[in-house]
Amino acid sequence: MPITNSSLGIFDIAGSAMTAQSQRMNVTASNLANADSVAGPDGKPYRARQVVFEMTPVNGQQIGGVKVARVVEDPSPMRMLHDPKNPLADAEGYVTMPNVNVVEEMVNMISASRSYQANVEVLNTAKTLMSKTLTIGQ
Repeated sequence: MPITNSSLGIFDIAGSAMTAQSQRMNVTASNLANADSVAGPDGKPYRARQVVFEMTPVNGQQIGGVKVARVVEDPSPMRMLHDPKNPLADAEGYVTMPNVNVVEEMVNMISASRSYQANVEVLNTAKTLMSKTLTIGQ
């Protein structure tokens, strides 16, 4: 039984999911790293980012993999921290902090990690099945 493009589809699909989840983990790591960044390069507080996924067909089929369509800024309001001694505080003593919710980001990281691991298992299972198929009739 020859290996065709359609039999490679599962590797393309699982590989695309791993790539997308890896980018999701990178964005989450950036959000967590900047959770307390009061000022970025533009002088404004860091704004959390979220990854938007999109289905991408494989081999012209209606099923397929996934890709990162874009990374968008989280529109939720910024946190306000009362710290009158901070040089960046406003007239009322509040400092505008990033809108990063650390608990949500940790849940996002765990979800991305588990999805990545599940796709590794898909690849391992597909590899094992293909190997067993090649030994039929020997």
